[in-house]
Amino acid sequence: MKDQELNFEGVEREPLKSFAERAYLDYSMYVILDRALPHLGDGLKPVQRRIVYAMSELGLAAGAKHKKSARTVGDVIGKFHPHGDSACYEAMVHMAQDFAYRYPIVDGQGNWGSTDDPKSFAAMRYTESRLTRYATLLLLELGSSTVDWAPNFDGSLDEPTMLPARVPNLLLNGGSGIAVGMATDIPPHNLREVVKACVALLDDPELSTRKIMAHVKGPDLPTGAEIVSPRDDLVQMYETGSGSFKARATYKVEDGEIVIDALPFQVSGSKVQEQIAAQMQQKKLPMVEDLRDESDHENPTRLVIVPKSNRVDTAALMAHLFATTDLERNYRVNLNVIALDGRPRVMGLKELLLEWLQFRKDTVTRRLSHRLAKLNARLHILDGLLIAFLNLDEVIRIVRTEDHPKPVLIKRFKLSDEQAEAILETKLRHLARLEEMKIRGEQKELSEERDGLEAILKSKAKLTKLVREELLSDAEEYGDERRTRLVEREAAQAISDTELLTSEPTTVVLSRLGWVRAAKGHDIDVRTLSYKTGDEFQAAARGRNLQQAVFIDSTGRAYSLDAHQLPAARGYGEPLSGTVDPPDGATFAAVLIGEPDDLWLVASDAGYGFAVKLREMYARNKKGKSILKVPENARVLPAQPIAQKSALAIFVNNDGEVLALPASQIEEMTAGKGQNLFGIPGKKSADRDEYLVAMAVVAAGEILTIYSGNSAPMKLKFDDLKQFQDRKGQRRQRFSRAYKQVDRLEVGAAG
Repeated sequence: MKDQELNFEGVEREPLKSFAERAYLDYSMYVILDRALPHLGDGLKPVQRRIVYAMSELGLAAGAKHKKSARTVGDVIGKFHPHGDSACYEAMVHMAQDFAYRYPIVDGQGNWGSTDDPKSFAAMRYTESRLTRYATLLLLELGSSTVDWAPNFDGSLDEPTMLPARVPNLLLNGGSGIAVGMATDIPPHNLREVVKACVALLDDPELSTRKIMAHVKGPDLPTGAEIVSPRDDLVQMYETGSGSFKARATYKVEDGEIVIDALPFQVSGSKVQEQIAAQMQQKKLPMVEDLRDESDHENPTRLVIVPKSNRVDTAALMAHLFATTDLERNYRVNLNVIALDGRPRVMGLKELLLEWLQFRKDTVTRRLSHRLAKLNARLHILDGLLIAFLNLDEVIRIVRTEDHPKPVLIKRFKLSDEQAEAILETKLRHLARLEEMKIRGEQKELSEERDGLEAILKSKAKLTKLVREELLSDAEEYGDERRTRLVEREAAQAISDTELLTSEPTTVVLSRLGWVRAAKGHDIDVRTLSYKTGDEFQAAARGRNLQQAVFIDSTGRAYSLDAHQLPAARGYGEPLSGTVDPPDGATFAAVLIGEPDDLWLVASDAGYGFAVKLREMYARNKKGKSILKVPENARVLPAQPIAQKSALAIFVNNDGEVLALPASQIEEMTAGKGQNLFGIPGKKSADRDEYLVAMAVVAAGEILTIYSGNSAPMKLKFDDLKQFQDRKGQRRQRFSRAYKQVDRLEVGAAG
C-alpha cells in the first residue's frame, strides 16, 4: 500500500491513522453488506439466507418431517456462518414467528415465543423445524443456474450469494437493521397487492407512485389492527422511501364492555395491560372499573376493559388510551436496501419494484438459458443415438472387433465425444427397434420446447409475459387477504388531567425556604403544619385542585403550576426550585390560586403595587415571567385576592401606621412597578426608614385579625376599617395605641 513500508526484519509498518481508517471502513462495509441490510433480490440478510439454504440441503422441505432446530443451527454455523449459535437461532426463530413475519419462512414445532414476549422461545435442543410452503418461492429455481455461487468461509463448500426469489420477499416480510451510519426499517406488505403492483409496472413502467398505490394500499401487518395515517403521508412515504405511519388497535363493544381484539405490530398485550393498570392505580382512569385478559388459543388477543357505567364515553376513553399507551404506535419507515449493484440505497416504492422486476427478469433469463443448454445437450445426444440405431449392425461390429471402439465410432459416423460415449453407455435391452420411435418422439418434444425457449429469450415482450404469468400464479397459490385495515382517523387526544379529576377545595402552602404542598380542604391551620428544621410558614392560598397555582419570587417573577400536581400535605412537600427555574439567589414570597379572571393585589414592601388578573401571571415555561418590578433591597409581600371592587386594601408600615384604600382606586396592570400605595418616599439606601410589613384586602362580611407581639389579637369588621381611609390629608393612623408594631394580618369570614 502507499503508506506501508517493509523493514529488514520483515515487519510491516503503517501509520496508525491510515490503518485505523482502513480497518473501520472495512468493518463498516462488512456490517452494512453482510449483517444489517437485506438484499433487494431475495429480501434476506446473509444469516437468513444461509439458514434457508442449509435447511433445504437437510431436506427440510414443507412436506418433510420436522428436525431438531439444533441440527439446522449446527449446519449453518459449521458450514456457512461461523458466528454464535444463539444469534443464529434467534434469526431462525424470527423467521418462524407468525406475529413477526407476514409470511413465515420456517415452520416450527414447540415454543417459538409469543406476542407478549417474542424472546421467550425454548432452547434449540427442544424445538423442531422445517421450511414452510412459502419458502418454496425462494428455493424452487436454485438448481437452475439462476444465481451466483461463492465459496464458504473456509473454501470447502459453495453457497448461493442470493436466492432466486419468485416474489418480492423484501416487501412482503419487511425487515429492520442498524448498520454503521445507516439503518433500515421496511414494513411487511400483502403478497397479492404487491404482485398486482408488479404486474401493473410490467404493463406500464411509467406509472406514478399514486397509481401504484391503487394496488399497494399500505403496509399489511401480521397482527392485523388498522393503519390510521392519512393517505398523503403514505404517498410521501412511498415516494421518498422514508417516513412513518401510525397503527392502532381495533376494538368492539360487547354488553357494555370494550373488547380489544387486535394489537398493532410488535406490541405486547401484557405491556398494554401494565400501562392501563398503572393509570388506574394513579387514579387517571376513574371511568374504568376493571381490566381483564381473556386471550386464548381461539382468541390470541382479547383484552377486556370494563367501564364503570354505560354513561362513559367509549370513544373518548379509547382515544385517551390510544394517546397514552401502546394501543397506538408510530412506525418509522426507511426503505434502505442493498441494490442490484451491491450498494446500499434508499428507494421509493416504484424504484424498488422496478429494480426487483429487473432482478426477476434476469433470474428467469438465466433459468431459461440453463434449461435451453440442457435441451441442446440432450438433443445432441439423441442425434447420436439415432445414428447408432440407423446403423446398428455396423455399431455392433465395431464394438465387438475394435480394441478402442470410441475413436472408430467418432471417425466412422462423424460423432462428437459425448455422442460416442452415450452410444457406448447404452444398455443391450435398449437396442430394440422400438427405441428409435422413442428417440424420435423425444426429439420432437424437446425441439418444440427448445424453439419455445429461444422465442422467449429473443423477445422482451414474451419474457415479460412469462414473468407476469408466473407472478399471478404464485400470488394466487400463496397469497391471502389483507389483514390490516386502512382507515384515516383523527389523531388520538388524551383526556386532560383536569377532566379526569373531580373538583375539590385545596389549600396551597408555601414555606419560607420555598417548599410547597397542597392540602385538601380550606379549613387547614397552615401555621400548625410541620415544617423542616429552620423553615417556617410563608404564605397560603385557597382554591380548587383543578386550578393553576401561581408563585411569585423575590425578584417579582411569576411561575404557574397545576394545583393537582403539587405534592400532598402529609409531608414537608417538595422544593419549588426542583420544578421551576428561578434566578440565582431568588426566594419565593407569594402564592396565588383561583379563577383566571380573579383580581389580585401584588406589591412590594417599598409601598408600590397594583391589581392584576390571575391569568396575566400564568407562565408558559420554567423560567417564569416578570410581573412586579421590585426596588433594590425591597421584598415582595404575600399577594392578596380582591374579591370585590368595594373591598378595602389595608396596609401597615413598620411603625404600626395603617392606611385603608378602596380597591377601586388601585390601578389594574399586567406588569410593572405599580403605583405608590402608601406614600413611602423612594430611597435607595440599604437602611430604609419606612417599609410595609403587611397588607390585606377585606370585603364586606369579612373580619380582619391583627397580631402584634404578645398582645391579644384585635378583630375589626369591614365597617370598622373605613375609619382608616384617607381623610382630610391625615393618611396615617394606628389600629390601637398598644399596637405600635404589627406582625401580621389575617382575613376571615364574619361569625
